[in-house]
Amino acid sequence: MALLPILRRTAGLGVAAGLGLTAYAAREARQYTLREETVPLLPPGHDPLRVLHISDIHLAPDQRAKREWLSGLAACEPDLVIDTGDNLAHARSVPLLAEALGGLLDVPGAYVLGSNDYWAPTMRNPLAYLLPDTGIRHTSQGQLPWPEMKRHFDESGWIDLTNGFGELTVRGTRIAFAGVDDPHLEYDDLDRVAGPADASADVRLAVTHAPYLRVLDQFARDGYDAIIAGHTHGGQVCLPRLGGRGGRALTTNCDLETARARGLHRHPAASAPGDPGTSWLHVSAGLGTNPYVRLRVACRPEATLLTLVPRV
Repeated sequence: MALLPILRRTAGLGVAAGLGLTAYAAREARQYTLREETVPLLPPGHDPLRVLHISDIHLAPDQRAKREWLSGLAACEPDLVIDTGDNLAHARSVPLLAEALGGLLDVPGAYVLGSNDYWAPTMRNPLAYLLPDTGIRHTSQGQLPWPEMKRHFDESGWIDLTNGFGELTVRGTRIAFAGVDDPHLEYDDLDRVAGPADASADVRLAVTHAPYLRVLDQFARDGYDAIIAGHTHGGQVCLPRLGGRGGRALTTNCDLETARARGLHRHPAASAPGDPGTSWLHVSAGLGTNPYVRLRVACRPEATLLTLVPRV
């Protein structure tokens, strides 16, 4: 008979621990963070460029704190904005997104779209993404108003890099861009952007929503100095590390290895700056989650200010 009280206490402790973890994960998903990285890829003698990388906002109308934080990013005074997609989570989000981006839309920019710009999110098991990819894509909930969002971006002068090229001169530095549509949905058309990057440009940047290896490999081979991507959410549910400096990702929701789920790396992974056919790779952990399950563990939502400086 003494076993029953022990089982009850154990069950109670389990429930309390679960509730505590859920409360932490819900709070973590709202701890918006600006991360900074320095990338040495400009030609000698060029002034540094401040590039704001935003990704995976997954904006819903009730997310006032996220909108306010986004509005504050204009104070960083970036020289260039790169948006790697998955901006939307609701059909009514476009005007709110445009308002939140505010002054950033007055800054030179470039963008690609992600699956959650095109298709409305669905309610599903939040841990299912830890399992092997089934190849099933959730496109049954109807389209989001991505043409309206695209219109805001285009009218602001941002360059649409959907399976295409673009060019901007920012503070005297000429940047050649290439980008693809979302590889997670297999919308990418690598043939359309194949070929050597523009050797006459000062900097060559490639942009993709999801950092699938087939995309990274081609852009690196073609001579792009850096590849900018999102999609992974940094793993979203990570194993905590000592010191609280972010966690170890368990998945990337693509074929990129978990060690490069977020942050600044090289591609291929073992390469060094100056190696032929290699690039810098920056993957953003993004700012949002599925709106039905707003949880993150040891992986705070983020935007990144990349300072491009001359090569040594």
